[in-house]
Amino acid sequence: MLKTLGGFSIGGLIPVFAEGPRNNITGNEANNIKTDVLVIGGGTAGVVAAIQAARAGSATTIVENGSQLGGTMTTGGVSFPGLFYAWGKQVIGGIGWDLVRETVRMNDDELPDFSIPFGTNHPKHHVRINGYLYACLAEEKCLEAGVKVRYYETPINIRLVKDGWEVETIGKGTHTRIICKQLIDCTGNAFAASLADFKLLRKKETQPGSLIFRLEGYDLETLDLNRIQEQYDRALQSGELKQGDASIGIKHMLIKRGDNAQHIFGADSSTSELHSMTNIEGRASLLRMLRFLRRMPGCEQTYISSMQTETGVRETYRIDALYNITHNDYVTGKIFDDAISWSYYPIDLHDENGVVPKHLGDKIVASIPLRSLVPKGSRNFIVAGRCLGSDRLSNSALRVQASCMGMGQAAGAVAALACQHKTTPIKVPLDEVRALIIKHGGIVPEQAGS
Repeated sequence: MLKTLGGFSIGGLIPVFAEGPRNNITGNEANNIKTDVLVIGGGTAGVVAAIQAARAGSATTIVENGSQLGGTMTTGGVSFPGLFYAWGKQVIGGIGWDLVRETVRMNDDELPDFSIPFGTNHPKHHVRINGYLYACLAEEKCLEAGVKVRYYETPINIRLVKDGWEVETIGKGTHTRIICKQLIDCTGNAFAASLADFKLLRKKETQPGSLIFRLEGYDLETLDLNRIQEQYDRALQSGELKQGDASIGIKHMLIKRGDNAQHIFGADSSTSELHSMTNIEGRASLLRMLRFLRRMPGCEQTYISSMQTETGVRETYRIDALYNITHNDYVTGKIFDDAISWSYYPIDLHDENGVVPKHLGDKIVASIPLRSLVPKGSRNFIVAGRCLGSDRLSNSALRVQASCMGMGQAAGAVAALACQHKTTPIKVPLDEVRALIIKHGGIVPEQAGS
């Protein structure tokens, strides 16, 4: 092609752009669009919420500031969602579960045997999936449902209007005002709730983040793991390595070949600056470990075979909801009158000492009330995912992927019904919400307890 171009300049070949008025790529003039339901955040909960709302008949748009859907499972690399079963019975189903099953099937993988109790080894019931395939399928299902997908856009202003919300977004060459009847915040950080001026909750201390990666280039059977452990301890003492570089221990990191093996303290994704710092520190931590390992006998050829583009963040902001789920609610399995989804996972608070999951008692399964998805003082607004109203300990379990999928489907159903009834989420008839979720394969506490 370059030989064919010869002495011609590139500009000479595109006179349409070189002559006359230039396109305004800065997007100063906003484009106005309307939709019934707007989902902000295309992660674990957002994908399911958007598909549910669209399948229920609502014109639905999803805004995602990244390049793909799936969030934690794709961009974050935590491609082992759980937990869908509790005590031998499925508690999370529906749209998210169907997506997971199709991903497993298309990749010729196998589901865990959920009939075998895992005891305190809950990862045995995580579902290992191909995150790349999940991103493709999530996008396909959204488009098939009629969801309008808008990548590379970020809300900059959210304003309450007569019949809903006006959300102003900016992106690459775009400036858009989206008028919606119902708004679903699935950002994980309660970012939309913040822009809408709702009160948020957050403790000073937050859980560390993790960069998911994989290491290759060594034969585990030939390594002297005890010697490497001694050298690792010395490197920590000297400051060559930092606490958290191998949060699960250097031996386990080598056995797992990386994976979810690192802690980045102070990880925060609530602003672009903080998220940048979090990503930079995640990669710096990996580099420290790589340089250390390549000096160890048998690890001289260690290399990074894969690495996620973002450091995963476990905790930032939560909404102050009409009801904030407490630790006691969660561990006692309180069934709320307005429960619309289940959650089953150990209390899973990561800190400077790592993590020691605290498992729920026999036959305990937690429920999620509609009130915990609705910010105080709001109308036509609902959240799903990690930023639901909850205290810090309960949130460490509620934040996991299967639970977020259940919440996402519930939020999508509530938003669609709120559009139909021309009302606000908290006033939607609960029997209709539960019936709609069940119609699309979901499981609600009333059904699961029957």
